[in-house]
Amino acid sequence: MILSIKDGWAILRAQGPSKVQFWFIALLIGVAAGFAALFFRKGINALQTALYGSEDPTQLHSFAETLPWYWIVLIPIAGGTVVGLILNYFTPDGRVRSVADVIEGAAMQNGRVEIKAGIGSALASMITLGSGGSSGREGPVVHMAGVISSWVSNRIQADGITGRDLLGCAVAAAVSASFNAPIAGALFALEVVLRHFAVHAFAPIVIASVAGTVINRLEFGGVTEFALPYASTLQFYQELPAFLLLGLVCGVVGVLLMRAIFLAEDLGNFVQARTGLPRWMRPAIAGAMLGAIAVGFPHIIGVGYETTSAALTGQLLWHEAFVFAVLKCVAVAITIAGRMGGGVFSPSLMVGALTGLAFGLIATGIFPEVSGSHTLYALAGMGAVSAAVLGAPISTTLIVFELTGDWQTGLAVMVSVSISTAISSRLVDRSFFLTQLERRGVHLAAGPQAYLLAMFRAGMLMRKPGDPGAATEETCLEMIEDGIAVDFNATLEEAMPLFERAGVPFLPVTIVENGESRLLGALFHVDALKTYNKALAATAAEEHS
Repeated sequence: MILSIKDGWAILRAQGPSKVQFWFIALLIGVAAGFAALFFRKGINALQTALYGSEDPTQLHSFAETLPWYWIVLIPIAGGTVVGLILNYFTPDGRVRSVADVIEGAAMQNGRVEIKAGIGSALASMITLGSGGSSGREGPVVHMAGVISSWVSNRIQADGITGRDLLGCAVAAAVSASFNAPIAGALFALEVVLRHFAVHAFAPIVIASVAGTVINRLEFGGVTEFALPYASTLQFYQELPAFLLLGLVCGVVGVLLMRAIFLAEDLGNFVQARTGLPRWMRPAIAGAMLGAIAVGFPHIIGVGYETTSAALTGQLLWHEAFVFAVLKCVAVAITIAGRMGGGVFSPSLMVGALTGLAFGLIATGIFPEVSGSHTLYALAGMGAVSAAVLGAPISTTLIVFELTGDWQTGLAVMVSVSISTAISSRLVDRSFFLTQLERRGVHLAAGPQAYLLAMFRAGMLMRKPGDPGAATEETCLEMIEDGIAVDFNATLEEAMPLFERAGVPFLPVTIVENGESRLLGALFHVDALKTYNKALAATAAEEHS
C-alpha cells in the first residue's frame, strides 16, 4: 500500500503539473471556441433580422412569406456576391473550409488547419446563412474552432499529439456551445474529428465541451433547441420492425442527399470550366437559384429550424413533409455546390425529421392499433438521416436527445440510427466528410494504412550522393533511361507501387528544371518501409494511449 502511494506521488510530481497545465489550456480553448460559436450564431441572427426584418430567427420562413418576391430573390443574390468576393480574397481556390478540412488537419497536418482561409470561410458562411443560404452552422463553427486551436498550437509549438488533442477540445466546445449539447459535443470531436477514443484525450475534451456549454447557457439558458409538446413513447415491441424499416429508408435518403451535393458540385465545376465563369460569381448564381425556389417555398431559407420543429410536433401533412424534404435536398446541394458555405448537419436534421414524419404518417395509418405517435418517427428519422450523413451514430444519437430533451425514446432512435448508418457507410466512403476528402484524393476512409503513405515525400527520405549507402550515379542514370524513377515531390503512395512493379531496392529521385530532369538522389525501399512502420506504430500508440 505504501509502495503504491509512493509510486502515485512520483507520477503526480513527474506528470501532474504538465497535465494540469494542458487541461488549463484546454479550458481556455474551450471558452474561446464557445464564444466564437456564440458570436457566430448571434451574427447570423443579426444579419437575418437586418435583411429579412424578422426579429425571431426561429420564425424566419413564416416572416419571409410576407415579403415581396423580388426581395426574397435579391437577398441571397447579394449575399452570394459578397461571399464570392470574400472567398476570392481569403482562399486560393474559392472553396469554403469546413468539417472535412478539420478532419484532414487532424490526421495529416498535426492538428492544424488553414488560418486565413478559415477566417474567410467563417465570415462567408455567416453571410450565407444570414442571407438565406440553405445549409447549417456546425461546419463553419467546427472549422472556426480549428483555427483557434491551430493558432494556439503554433504559439506553443505543439507536437502532433498535442495539436490533435487541442483541436478536439476546440471542436467539442464549439459544437457544445452551438447546440447546447455537451455530451454529444465531446463525442463528436472524438468520433468524427479525431476518429479515435483515446483515454488521454477524453478528459481535456470533456473539460472544453463543458466550458462551451456554459457559454451557451449563460446566453440562452438551459433550454433545448427543439421543444416537443409531449414525450413520445414507443407503443410496444411490435413497433420496432417499423423503425428498422425507417432506418433503411433514412439511410437511402442520406445517401441521396450526399449524392445530390456531389452531383451538383461536379456539374458546377463543369459549367465553370466550360464557360470561364469567374469563381467569385459562382455563389451569386447559386443565390439566384435559391431565391427562385424560396419565392414559392421559403421553408428552404437558412438553417430550417422552424420547419424541423413543425415536423417534430406533427404540424405538417404527408405531402408537405415529402415536398419540403425534396426541396431541402435540392437547396442544400445548390448552396454547398455553389460554394456559398455552411454545413450539412442542420439540413440533415430537417430532411430526417421530414422523412420520419412522412414515414410515420403512413405507418400509423396502416397499423393504428400497434403504433405510437407519428412524431416519434420524425424524431427517429432526424437522428437516422443525420447519422448517415455524418457517419457518426454515437454522437448523433446523443445530440438528437440533447436537442429535444426526449430521452424516453432511445430504443427507437438507436434502432433507426444503426440501420441507416450501416446502409449509408457501404454506399459512400463512410460519411459525407470522408467522401469529400476521397474525392480530393485524400484517403482517410481506409484508415492510417492508406493515408499515412501520402504524408511522406521522396525528397524527405532519399539518400543523397555521398550519404552512407547511397546509390551510384551510373546505376541511377541507367534506371532513369529505363523509365524507373520518382519525382522529388512524389509521395510514398506513388512510390510504393513502383517498387513492387519494378522489383528494385531503390528508385532514383529526380526533379525537372528548365525542361530537363536532374538526379538528386535515391529512395530506398527499406527506408520507405521503416518510415511507414514507424508512422503506423506512432498512430496506434496514440489511439490506444
